[in-house]
Amino acid sequence: MNRDLLLKPLPAGKLPMWLLKKLLPTSTRDADVLIGPGIGRDAAAIAVGDRVIIVKSDPITFAESGAEEHLVDVNANDIACMGGTPRWMLVTALLPVGVIPADILRDFASLRDACQRRSVELVGGHTEIIPGIVRPILVGMMIGEVEPARLIEPGQARAGDALLLSKGLAIEGTALLARDHADALRERVPEAVIERAARFLDAPGISVLHDARLASDAGDIVALHDPTEGGLATAIREIGIASGVGAIVDIEAIPVYPETEAIASALGLDPLGMLASGALLMAARPEAAPAIVAAGNRAGLPVSVIGHLTDEPGVFTLRAGGEPRPLPEFAVDEVARWLSERA
Repeated sequence: MNRDLLLKPLPAGKLPMWLLKKLLPTSTRDADVLIGPGIGRDAAAIAVGDRVIIVKSDPITFAESGAEEHLVDVNANDIACMGGTPRWMLVTALLPVGVIPADILRDFASLRDACQRRSVELVGGHTEIIPGIVRPILVGMMIGEVEPARLIEPGQARAGDALLLSKGLAIEGTALLARDHADALRERVPEAVIERAARFLDAPGISVLHDARLASDAGDIVALHDPTEGGLATAIREIGIASGVGAIVDIEAIPVYPETEAIASALGLDPLGMLASGALLMAARPEAAPAIVAAGNRAGLPVSVIGHLTDEPGVFTLRAGGEPRPLPEFAVDEVARWLSERA
């Protein structure tokens, strides 16, 4: 291992894949662990009697407004991406010194409301006021369940499978920037665009529970992924790495909202690398793709075929105007990069 690489400070955001691989165990000793840790694996699956329990943990570190709803949805999304139904949630709330009780009561009321909307029961957690932070940090742990036959195990995709995307690109990042950083946008983005983008948290929304259920019922789904940090480009890599395949994606086939284009252009961001919860990335057997698209159309859910997986492991290609080039790789999510540069 290159010593200079080990001593180089890391930027804000997810750990790089090369480091994460070294931290994760390559196997589990417990036979009841059906799905353990790994690249492209965002939750664990554990056999408990005749049921399968799915366990997920995720924090909210970027969003300020709507953080409670973000917390519930990003955890529930990964449960759904393994075919499961979210059921129970624990939350650790780390609060800054100086927080007032009225704010805590308001935020936990929002958290309970968000859980209720997703039919999730808030069953416990931990709260603590600690020095060294400037705003609340929420960490969620969610538990769901799935019938063994409906469990979607990462790593089952293969060359030739179609890649599909529901809704559009960078919903979460667009909403976060419009809600929390409107002042930085107003000189370059019309107020009406900012207002529409700020509502993205609710419509089209960052939950993919409906998307995942529809896709699972409609076709031969082999992988589901909720693109979060690093955006769609990182999610495509994670699906490919988990299955030992590559991918070719057509940029013209990827739906991008006008509000996202306007905000990304104003801030110099690439939408492919922006926080993207709300769009569901799917891998399906090629013959199943038309049925999934048709089911989405019937339900009023846009679903697009954006590319396919290949037999070139680790090779990820973006086609633009018919010309191939490497799919961009984002060491840091584009929203996180912008926030760090602005700090």
